[in-house]
Amino acid sequence: MTAFPPAARARRAALLGVVCVGLTAALTACGEEPKPDPDKGTNGVGRLPAPAIEAKARNAARDAESVRLSGTVVSKGRSYKLDMRLKEDGGTGSVTSKGSTFELLRIDDELFMKAGADFWDHGTGQPSASDETAAGKLEDKYVKVPDDDPAYDQLRGFTDKDVLLDGLLGLHGKLTKGEREVVGGVRTIEVTGGKGVGGSLAVSLMGTPYPLKLERAGGAGVVTLADWDKEFPLEAPGKGEILDYGGQLPKTSDPS
Repeated sequence: MTAFPPAARARRAALLGVVCVGLTAALTACGEEPKPDPDKGTNGVGRLPAPAIEAKARNAARDAESVRLSGTVVSKGRSYKLDMRLKEDGGTGSVTSKGSTFELLRIDDELFMKAGADFWDHGTGQPSASDETAAGKLEDKYVKVPDDDPAYDQLRGFTDKDVLLDGLLGLHGKLTKGEREVVGGVRTIEVTGGKGVGGSLAVSLMGTPYPLKLERAGGAGVVTLADWDKEFPLEAPGKGEILDYGGQLPKTSDPS
């Protein structure tokens, strides 16, 4: 056996100690590699508490110039399928309810509705010949809705960005952060109310924190929100496309 002088043994022990410490540190670093930051490259709202995320989404929606809203809304036991483009001075799109579809167009305070003949005689049972004739005249025409018609305010509500969003975007119960998912190709974070039973809202993690998807409480519909701040034209129909029905829409239309 070769004997090492005390000084050599000390140097060898020190070298082995350095190697062991370095190897241990390397193994520890590999074992405790930090997890990727889910908010890296985002607008940072995912780091906020749930109430703050919802507040930012509401403010972003309120400040936006325009939006496209589509999906199904259940209100007072009645289901409405919406596909509306909305901005501050009006809106345009379609509403389907009870199997009938009508189009709405509002420019400032002027509100027009267009539908097929089947819509205008909807709910009349067996329409008379005069009913069918009247419905035929209304078919595919823009009927101007008088502002003193009882249906005016409700129909206008479908075309009013602030009214519609304020009525839809509420969550109920204690707010918590939920899953992260991709909605329309955009990374989002979910805010839920009442552990999910109070509805959920997917908020964009990219750019402005717009709300992109809403699941309403109690199964009252699912709505997607897209095309935020994208301009679109609102053009009044030509004179040949408009029918001024008079003081009130036909009762057979049942638009509410």
